Amino acid sequence: MMSDRHLPIDRILAGDCLQLLETLPEKSIDLIFADPPYNLQLEKKLWRPNATQVNGVEEAWDRFSDFESYDRFTHAWLSGCRRVLKDTGTIWVIGTYHNIYRVGRILQDLAYWILNDIIWIKITPMPNFLGVRFTNAHETLIWCAKSPKARYTFNYAAMKSLNDGLQMRSDWLLPICSGAERLKGPDGAKAHPTQKPESLLPRVILAATRPGEVVLDPFFGTGTTGAVAKRLARRFIGIERDEAYAAIARKRIDATPAMSDAALAHTPSRRAEPRIPFGWLVERGLLAPGLHGGRPYGSHPRRRAGGVHARALPPAHDPARRAR
Repeated sequence: MMSDRHLPIDRILAGDCLQLLETLPEKSIDLIFADPPYNLQLEKKLWRPNATQVNGVEEAWDRFSDFESYDRFTHAWLSGCRRVLKDTGTIWVIGTYHNIYRVGRILQDLAYWILNDIIWIKITPMPNFLGVRFTNAHETLIWCAKSPKARYTFNYAAMKSLNDGLQMRSDWLLPICSGAERLKGPDGAKAHPTQKPESLLPRVILAATRPGEVVLDPFFGTGTTGAVAKRLARRFIGIERDEAYAAIARKRIDATPAMSDAALAHTPSRRAEPRIPFGWLVERGLLAPGLHGGRPYGSHPRRRAGGVHARALPPAHDPARRAR
């Protein structure tokens, strides 16, 4: 396993992700969360019924000349992520209908193994002002391992605990980033057009990492991934080429309190609890091979454990009782 000494832990790396991914050690990252450019291809401005303009994604980093150039870019950064991801690690990529299907195809072309597609259903989505199609009320997250046989982390118990004791489903009803959470620039405008809500990242990080593990975000933006990772006792590495975004992210993460006790950020599963081999119990006279199992004298229905039926020994055959 790669030591953390070789990683720029809890740092924001300034520059292009394609170049900076090459500087990270191979198989060193436990989890990657990527929110890449959506390639929205907006050809004209959008207006609300009250004649105010909709602030969409108009930044240069979201513009590609055609689908082929976007695919080349996607293939390159996903290849870089695959190199640095541990064999036991996983990657999450979020997108909209503009790009997520192209991303999914390239993930499979690069031999990633899709575990789930998660639908983030937005509680308060932006309306479709033109009234020419359905309101776009969700985004899709694709969760992948590196291979079909990878021994990846999935904290089932933590997800069940977050969902009031029920299995966590693949449709997540969460709010969009708004109000006080929405970071603003000096001019009062949105600091970043696609800032994700902090309510989204805890599920991703808690589901697929353990405390102290390293989360990489190659499109760090204003630092949501880093802030949530710090709060949940995980380490982070961010890559961001826009210095204005990086500066906001640093200030935000510096102001985020770290969890004082990492154990609070981990929900142990039953599978991880210590177990006693069945044979050990039989060899020490605590259980005897038989036809029935359960309460003494075999009153429960038959249960098979380790290929041998067992029943609890009656008091007369209990070595501990005979010794008293």
